[in-house]
Formats: sequence, C-alpha cells, structure tokens
Amino acid sequence: MRVIQQASNLGVLQLGLTGGEPLLRKDIELLVAAAAKAELYTTLITAATLLTPERATQLRDAGLDHVQISIQDSRAAESDYIAGTPSFKQKLEAARLVKALGFPLTLNFVLHRQNLDRIDEILDLCEVLKADRVELANTQYYGWAYHNRTVLLPTRQQLERADAAVALARKRNICPMGILYVLPDYYEDYPKPCMSGWGNRALVIAPNGDVLPCQAASSIPELEFANVRNHSLDWIWFESSTFNRFRGTEWMPEPCQSCDRRQLDFGGCRCQALLLTNNAAATDPVCHLSPHHHLITTVTKQANQENLDSPLPLVYRSMQM
Repeated sequence: MRVIQQASNLGVLQLGLTGGEPLLRKDIELLVAAAAKAELYTTLITAATLLTPERATQLRDAGLDHVQISIQDSRAAESDYIAGTPSFKQKLEAARLVKALGFPLTLNFVLHRQNLDRIDEILDLCEVLKADRVELANTQYYGWAYHNRTVLLPTRQQLERADAAVALARKRNICPMGILYVLPDYYEDYPKPCMSGWGNRALVIAPNGDVLPCQAASSIPELEFANVRNHSLDWIWFESSTFNRFRGTEWMPEPCQSCDRRQLDFGGCRCQALLLTNNAAATDPVCHLSPHHHLITTVTKQANQENLDSPLPLVYRSMQM
C-alpha cells in the first residue's frame, strides 16, 4: 500500500493487477482499496476462474474500476485445450458476472495459428457477452510461446482474413470502446515500441518487490532489479541502473542510432533481441534493417509452408522438468 501511494505521487495514473493470476493473492481487495484512495484507475487482468460472485462484489465495493478476462478460443474444447485445463465455462460465467455488477468488461483473446481461423466466432462471442472493449492480442514469442512457436505462428493468409473480420466488426461497432488488433511483429517491417519505450511510460512490480521495466525483463541476465523494500519508487524510476540501461536512444547500436524511427520504436524489444541474438542491446530482429532479420524471415517462411490441418501438439510448462 505504501508503494501504491508512491506510484500516485510519482504521477502514475493506472494500476493493472495482473500476473500470473492476481486473484491468488488474498490481499487483492486491500490493494484495490489503497489504489482507489490514491486515485489510481484500477484494472483486474485475470483468467477469471477464481472470480466468484462474493469476491467480485468485494472488489467492486473496494473501488475496482475495470475487469479484463482472458479467453483462449470461441469453443469450449479448443479453449480448454489451449489453456491446458477446463475453464471455458467458468470464464463465460465470470464475464456475465462482471457485466451484472456494472464493471466495464474487456475480453482478451491471444491469437495464433490454432485459433485464428475462428476469428469470426471469437468476435461473435464478444458481442454475445456484451464486451465493452476487446483485445485481440497476437502471441508474443517469449517463454513458453517461444518453445511452441512452430505450433503457434500463423500464416499471412490467416492474418489477412482476421484483419478483414476485425474491420467488419469495427464497422458494426460491436464494442463501444473499440477493438484493439495489431499484426504480430514477426510480420511487420518495423518493431513495436516495447512498453512505449524502456523506462518511458510503464513499470512492473513483481510480488517479491522487484521493479522491472517490463514483465519479461528478468530474462535479461545483465540487469539487477532494485526492490521497493530498499528504495523508493521515485529513486528506482529516475536513478536505478536498470531503468536507465535502455532508456532513450544513446545506448542504441547502428542501424538504430542513425534511424529516423529511433524515437518511435526505440529499437524494439530488448527481451526479444536477447532471445534471438543473445544480445539485449541488439536491434530487434523484427526490423527489416536489422542484420539479424533473417532469423525472422526464415521462421515466417516455414510457417507459411506448413500444413494447417496437422498441427503439432502444444508443449505445456507443467509437462516439463
């Protein structure tokens, strides 16, 4: 609660309670109440399988502003398969509960090779559940998504069909707050500005108190993360070596350093650069100007040649040592 007040003093406007699964915390209602007192706009980003009517009511009364629920597909069997556990029915019940309690509802669908062909059904489900906002978030290939990249990376034809379906849904205005849909960066010419730039607009506080510029930053071994038990959020944001490591443009190599887009995409994602090139300071290989861009084009070429009718099985984290 002290850190939440520090965030407000620092100028933070929004608090996203995310994870993992934030409803595993027993003190989530206390955090919501502290954020409401500090005049932060709060969003619960949840799988929703633990969102009971009692807990949802408590969160509303504590001052929660908004709920985002993740759903894996438009059909129960496919959604449960991707999630790795039976959960589709609970998610729909939770979405209806959220609307009944008067929350704005965002539905988040992570899109990939195995569900993109049902994009019309996904959008229909959003309309049925009366979602106020929809995030169609193409998979980002880190962590276990990277291990499953061959299974999950869509074809360009799938993406083109999805783009047309989203355009039609937007024209019909199925969600009053809009539909967020962007191409996966593997199919873009330029990288996306990760977190709107490193140490520029966002910070993440882990359950142990470490403060990170993004949720995946712990994958970069050269970084040391300051902890809110030892430092103020103000000091961490302005003074810590980690938040200054890739902030701005001075750290950039070529071709980023002389590129006129350097303050638009900030060189792309540092975690993706590390994952693909073993160098967190490299130009994101998604960029067509990167000397490592072939690492992307080789993978997308393979994805567009593979048979969609015989997908490989997913590899789940729980099935690994």
